[in-house]
Amino acid sequence: MTVAKKPNPIDIHVGSRVRLRRMLLSMSQEKLGDQMGLTFQQIQKYEKGTNRIGASRLHHISQILEVPVQFFFDDAPMAAGQAAGMGGMSEPKMENFVYEFISTRDGLELIRAFVSIHDPKVRKRIVDLVRTLSSEDLAARDTGKAKS
Repeated sequence: MTVAKKPNPIDIHVGSRVRLRRMLLSMSQEKLGDQMGLTFQQIQKYEKGTNRIGASRLHHISQILEVPVQFFFDDAPMAAGQAAGMGGMSEPKMENFVYEFISTRDGLELIRAFVSIHDPKVRKRIVDLVRTLSSEDLAARDTGKAKS
């Protein structure tokens, strides 16, 4: 019996950063693949971390997506044995859920719409609304669990 090998966490992270940047540019997997001479399925595999992206290919992706290669490694999970905080004078790391959220279509659309609102009062009301809705959703879930 052959056990499927899990993708390396770094490959998954790099792939998710490719996806994030591609989506921020409103670029399809097909368009990125065309510019690289690859199929969109290959881009999918890279973005999921199923296939590892080689150095020259990652360099090419960075040129197409107009970011430095380092962008794909920012906030990558630490290797085993690497001490936390060894980043020197680096910025504090953004939590993974933020990257996961902005890597989704809904997250990206929400952010684009929100930043286009220039009235601070309207922005505050939207944040208050979302907090209220999320509190209600959590309360409903907790109530549902209590009944079970």
